[in-house]
Amino acid sequence: MTRPFRFGASMIVPGPAEEWRAKCRRAEELGYDVILVPDHLGMVAPFPALVAAAEATERPRLGTFVLNAGFWNPALLAREVATTDALTGGRLELGLGTGYVQAEHDTAGLPYGSPGERVDHLRRTIEEVERLLGSPDLPHSRLRSSGGTPMPRPVQPRVPLMVGGNGDRMLRLTAEHADIAAFTGARPVPGDTAGKLLPITPEELDERVARYRDLAKGRVEPAELNLLLQLVVITDDPEAAVRPLVERVPDVTVEQALELPLVLAGTLEEITAKVLAQRERYGFSYLTVLEPYMEAFAPVVDRLRGR
Repeated sequence: MTRPFRFGASMIVPGPAEEWRAKCRRAEELGYDVILVPDHLGMVAPFPALVAAAEATERPRLGTFVLNAGFWNPALLAREVATTDALTGGRLELGLGTGYVQAEHDTAGLPYGSPGERVDHLRRTIEEVERLLGSPDLPHSRLRSSGGTPMPRPVQPRVPLMVGGNGDRMLRLTAEHADIAAFTGARPVPGDTAGKLLPITPEELDERVARYRDLAKGRVEPAELNLLLQLVVITDDPEAAVRPLVERVPDVTVEQALELPLVLAGTLEEITAKVLAQRERYGFSYLTVLEPYMEAFAPVVDRLRGR
């Protein structure tokens, strides 16, 4: 069954309080369904930023896209999730990943570990947070404020969980636990500590989505599939729009860049057709754009809302 589209805007540019609220209101005006924040040093702290976004808006869901599990202790994370869901009126969606920027972990004085160790830590985090949030007696719920009122609990019976990653172990973890499966359309550069990514081909993404579907075939409720779009340009000259990308990525031609799933460049009609084709091909019904492309993608959101 084809899922209707949802659209998210990932807010990556810090700003003063009123500027932050204004751009969250703008995302709502443009029709975005979810306002998202990443988890990188030098950007906004995720949970306070989402509470501020909730105060400025009424309709959009609010999500982390995605938390670096290595930054978080599971019990403290469960407290943040429960409190944020309560303060946002049950609008929270929790996105989790292993983290892929070693330099940030080094700066924070936190272990980075091998890929296997990071996946193991993410699994423990997910399982413990799910256990704590599902408990009738969260550890912090026994604490009382001075007036004797219980500390906040989640409003939602289950805070939707997004897991982001493309590797086999990550896809298995996603198939077991996630309500939303997030694909990046890119892979980390081996040996790079600063988080540089290289795009994967449409055929490679075909294989990764097929692998996920095989792992998830026993699920009662299929997960929503998400893709992060890295470039959106409405233009009559798409070749010119992708040339800066081609200059940064070795061995990718202009023609190949235009075919990348994470790139949308062309007329409004061409981009809309590509979004529909990618939902048909891969199943991506939940699309996220980075904040710099929020305005550019808005006409596509308007055309595809409710479809």
